[in-house]
Amino acid sequence: MNKVNVLEKLSLFDDHWDPRVVGELNGQQVKLVKFLGEFVWHLHKNEDELFYVIKGKFKMHFRNSVVEVCENEFLIVPRGVEHRSYAEEEVWVMVFEPKTAVNTGNVTNELTRNILEKL
Repeated sequence: MNKVNVLEKLSLFDDHWDPRVVGELNGQQVKLVKFLGEFVWHLHKNEDELFYVIKGKFKMHFRNSVVEVCENEFLIVPRGVEHRSYAEEEVWVMVFEPKTAVNTGNVTNELTRNILEKL
C-alpha cells in the first residue's frame, strides 16, 4: 500500500487533455489530467464520470447549460449526457471513472487516448 501525492504526480507532466492513471480500485481508475482550452463534445454510453478540481477552475458545457467547477469542488456527469470541458487557464483535475472509459467517449479524434500512462 502506497500513498499518492497528487501535486507531485501533477508536476511530472505539462501537456493537456492526456490523462494519467494514479490509482485503481473496484474497477475504477483515478486519473490526473490538465485542461486548457476546449475539449470535444462527447458522451459515455456506459460510464459516469467524476471531475474533482485540484487547482484552477473550468466550465463543463452541456447542451442546455454550463456549470463552473472551481477548486475543491467536483461534478458528476452521468452516463449518456453529452458534455464538453473548457478551461480559459490551465486547471488540474482528478477524474474518477470506470477502467473502460475512454477520455473522448463516443468520439475518436486526435485527443483520444486508448492507452493511458500510469504514474
